[in-house]
Amino acid sequence: MIHNTYNPDFEFYKNPVNFNKFTDKKLLQYCLGGTLYMPGTKVILEKILTRSLGPLTSMVMCFEDAIKEKEVLTAENNVLSHLKAIHSAVQEGKLTYDDIPLIFLRVRNTEQFVRFIGKLQAEHVEVLSGFVFPKFYSFNARVYLEQLNTVNVEFDAELYGMPILEGRTIAYRESRTQELSLLAEILEPYKKLLLNVRVGGTDFSAIFGVRRGMNISIYEILTVRDCLSDILNFFNRDNKDYTVSAPVWEYFMAYKQDNIEHLLEDDIHRSLLSRNKIINPAVDGLLREVLIDKANGFVGKTIIHPSHIKFVNGMQAITREEYEDASQILNTSGGVVKSRNSNKMNEANPHRNWAQQTLKRGEAYGVVEDEASYLKLILG
Repeated sequence: MIHNTYNPDFEFYKNPVNFNKFTDKKLLQYCLGGTLYMPGTKVILEKILTRSLGPLTSMVMCFEDAIKEKEVLTAENNVLSHLKAIHSAVQEGKLTYDDIPLIFLRVRNTEQFVRFIGKLQAEHVEVLSGFVFPKFYSFNARVYLEQLNTVNVEFDAELYGMPILEGRTIAYRESRTQELSLLAEILEPYKKLLLNVRVGGTDFSAIFGVRRGMNISIYEILTVRDCLSDILNFFNRDNKDYTVSAPVWEYFMAYKQDNIEHLLEDDIHRSLLSRNKIINPAVDGLLREVLIDKANGFVGKTIIHPSHIKFVNGMQAITREEYEDASQILNTSGGVVKSRNSNKMNEANPHRNWAQQTLKRGEAYGVVEDEASYLKLILG
């Protein structure tokens, strides 16, 4: 799979790389991009087999909130059937691993997870990328992680876990620090199995009885912003080596391909931050939030509609200036140097962590010429 290939006429300064479930974790954790959630009962096998999923590169089939409890067994059987058929297609040479999106399963709870992994066979594991653990707390974290490790040992596999940090224990200020501290301690020995830390923005909003509109980013909801800030503080620190995915955007409205030519020369960052209309309220709101996601160190985003994929993944690309700054920083032994554009100072030690993350993002999503290139990539 390769990100941002939907516009064949677009010329990158540096092309994104190919990846699949076997890609080294140090790069793969930056490759999730817009991860599409769908019910575990959804039948998408034909689209996978015919490689007609468009820009989709990572997906989650859900056994939790997306379905009713009485549908869980049906969803499990549907997922196992999908995995078996995909494996058969690989064995028959009809698909390669590069054709298969990263497939994760959001389990319902620890009991359902333990029961479900008892149904797994080698053919399922070989095309599955891992599991998403909802309502991940210090009291149930070890069950999830120990069972995940057991599956990997049993099948000599590398299935990843992606915990979702949500719920009242993290939402409430008086318990948040202790809970995050406990989770960080529990996760550390299992770090090699953790591809990504996810956050429950909608869950946090529900706890406080709020919901953002199209023109309001999640970062303007003060109580939710505080939760997200503290999660980043624990899991996006220097040398922690986690990636944290940004919360879901809830609105479906997609753009129409009309009257966009005049937009393609615009500086998208300036337009978004000044709230000038670009496409429509839903897409502009999504783009604005992704811009703030990136500024705060989030990588990728949970999405619930396919129309969001190209907007999220396109915005994950880095500019040539960012690429040159990051490369300069990592090739400097110490001290301060003037950037190649002579518009900023690059400090070798303080900016090193940023530079490493930036180059990984550039590998995964590509390097574009400048900020005006984003809309050309997405809409051109």
